[in-house]
Amino acid sequence: MTVSEQIKGGLITNNPVLVQLIGMCPTLATSTSLTNGIGMGLSATAVLVCSNIVISLLRKIIPSKIRIAAYITIIAGFVTIIDLLLQAFIPSLAASLGLFIPLIVVNCIILGRAEAFASKNSVVPSAIDGLFMGLGFTLTLVILSVIRELLGAGTILGGAITVFSSPATIMILPAGGFLTLGCVIAVVQKLSKKGE
Repeated sequence: MTVSEQIKGGLITNNPVLVQLIGMCPTLATSTSLTNGIGMGLSATAVLVCSNIVISLLRKIIPSKIRIAAYITIIAGFVTIIDLLLQAFIPSLAASLGLFIPLIVVNCIILGRAEAFASKNSVVPSAIDGLFMGLGFTLTLVILSVIRELLGAGTILGGAITVFSSPATIMILPAGGFLTLGCVIAVVQKLSKKGE
């Protein structure tokens, strides 16, 4: 697989949320504001890249019977580092994301990429895969966050920019998350069919 195929796959054709439909819990829960979406997306991307590199380096050493447990341990180590960094340097974001940062450990996207790609490929392709799958996840969160925050709160960037004053509050509630995600997936599917 070439680098351009990996880039296109992570961002568009094999996007973890919009095409593979995995990682729905953090997608719906953290896409209520652009700040949260970017924070969660970049945190997951950092964990994806780092864990893919380490798993790729250790792929021939880790026994197949304990590979999933080993992957989870590696991922948990990086999630802990990210969580502590957020608490130290961006405490407001850490408080806002709350439990969803530690839950990155069991995020299907990260564990899936470890099993499907990093455990079978060398370091550089695994790092590229982690980067662009993470950026695809981040891009999806940004799109959902902008729509939900704009329509649900009438603001952008957690109230830094007020666009209008009579928002549809349902958009920042779980029902609005499902509705927005469904519409975005439908648009992506329509565009991909048109592209074929």
